[in-house]
Amino acid sequence: MARKPTGLYTARKLKKRRQRFRWSDRLYKRRALALNIRSSPLAGAPQAKGIVLEKVGLEAKQPNSAIRKCVRVQLTKNNKLVTAFMPGNNAISFINEHDEVDIVGIRGPMGKSKGDIPGVRFKVIKVNGISLPELIKGTKERSLK
Repeated sequence: MARKPTGLYTARKLKKRRQRFRWSDRLYKRRALALNIRSSPLAGAPQAKGIVLEKVGLEAKQPNSAIRKCVRVQLTKNNKLVTAFMPGNNAISFINEHDEVDIVGIRGPMGKSKGDIPGVRFKVIKVNGISLPELIKGTKERSLK
């Protein structure tokens, strides 16, 4: 097995060697090739707008037993379909089909789903320009669009 070069004038060689071996690191490779941005439906953006196509209820993963209220959203920027979770008590009553919603990542590990909701990576934060938590609390009324 070849050893690392040592000595006074080996800085360039060591630097090149380090650059070459960094490509075997999975996280470095994804970051350098921008694979997360290319594969993400939001295309690297923190938030996105979309139109609600339908309301769906997803069963929670074991050991929990619940139906998590979600919506299927078609993004306006690239027409991709995503499923978004609606946080909050009775939030499903404030969202109808064809409403415009803003979605954001659900902050799961490495951009994946969080908790017991299978395959859901996004959550709804606004409905027709009004914040969803304010609608649930009753501090703002739903606009008639």
